[in-house]
Amino acid sequence: MNAVAATDLAERLTGLVDALRSHGLRIGTGETVDAARAVEALGLADRELLREGLAATLLHGTAQRPVFDTVFDLYFPRAVGAPEGGPADREGLRDRLAAALADNDTALMGRLAVEAVDGFGGYGSSPGSDGWSSYQALDRLRPQTLLARVRNEVRGRDGGAGFGDRLLEDEIRRRIEEFRRLVAAEARRRVAERRGRDEIARRAVAPTADRVDFLFAGKDRLAELRRTVQPLARKLATRLAARRRRAARGSIDLRRTVRGSLSTGGVPMRPVLRRRRPARPELVLLCDVSGSVAGFSDFTMLLVQALHDQFGRVRVFAFVNRVDEVTGLLVHGAADPEGLGARIRDEADLTGWHGGSDYGAALGEFTERYAAAVGPRTTVFVLGDARTNMADPNLPAVRELVRHARRVHWLNPEPRSHWGTGDSAAPEYAELVEMHECRNVRQLDALVGRLLPV
Repeated sequence: MNAVAATDLAERLTGLVDALRSHGLRIGTGETVDAARAVEALGLADRELLREGLAATLLHGTAQRPVFDTVFDLYFPRAVGAPEGGPADREGLRDRLAAALADNDTALMGRLAVEAVDGFGGYGSSPGSDGWSSYQALDRLRPQTLLARVRNEVRGRDGGAGFGDRLLEDEIRRRIEEFRRLVAAEARRRVAERRGRDEIARRAVAPTADRVDFLFAGKDRLAELRRTVQPLARKLATRLAARRRRAARGSIDLRRTVRGSLSTGGVPMRPVLRRRRPARPELVLLCDVSGSVAGFSDFTMLLVQALHDQFGRVRVFAFVNRVDEVTGLLVHGAADPEGLGARIRDEADLTGWHGGSDYGAALGEFTERYAAAVGPRTTVFVLGDARTNMADPNLPAVRELVRHARRVHWLNPEPRSHWGTGDSAAPEYAELVEMHECRNVRQLDALVGRLLPV
């Protein structure tokens, strides 16, 4: 390899690492050196082998893989430049795509993705325009409409290749999704050639699931997050247990320490600590389950339920404009986390004469009906955006809650810059309780690990 090629390869590798770090992946010097050795050992002839080698050296978990694959496609693209072809034949391309999907021919799908972007993804003629759009290419080609055609072709040729009807359709959907990914990668590559890899890697790559805002997470991302509840709970349980062990050591017992130092001439060589035997704390969650806040509340409820062994008692209440206890529903929800929200809305009494959220009414009802749930050992977490739909925020009810509880924390999934805008009563509530911005899993992890009582 000549010096110019070696320099370009080094720049691509360091650019790849920097882009991954900008998306929150923890990659140290050791991993980077290992990646360089992997490139030297594997070479560039087999792109997919190189992809797997770099993934093995740089990543620490499967959740990081979608971000890695997207960034890898930018720094180690399948091709350079745009091919020169004739006018696009939409129906001919769809015919060849159907055949490739039926055969699961990934190499052909890659070539067809290039043709799709080249023929249907171009837009704009000014030098400053990006010039390529995967959305436009896929919208014109509509690969999802080929499902029935491909299914019938596979069934007619080999009886479904051992798949049942449902499994065959799922497999074809997976192949179509892979083609969509290839089209998106090709469009991104062409845009990156025009605007620069580094900028596109920062701006046009979807973040890892733990950095996606709860309020903007779609169904797929929320389902992905729910699958991380148990691993995250185990990590937090370990952290809480360590905090509890440190807290149990207590403060220095001066009298016993001085008495024990007599054998060393009055030098306190071995401090004696007062042993604490704290009772296990109790936890109460008050969760807004209306609108876009519901995904945040569902995830946090599942996380706290997974940690229930760490506390003397955990009680969970959901509300929209009325409040109801859902602790029992949550226990059964661990087996079906994706159906938790629907089950709560179906079985709990959460709304009165209208369906909009009303924090004042819900908080007032909680202090009246469930006052016994809160005591001097209880830490209360309120989950919600504090948007009252212009109703009375009922600050006296919050003061009553603060007066009876050991501590009250409010986790708000909105950015701090949005507090107080429109119908948000966040500043008024924040004067009475500790309110924390909690927009994604990364922030929730840090807050729960720090705020949960020991």
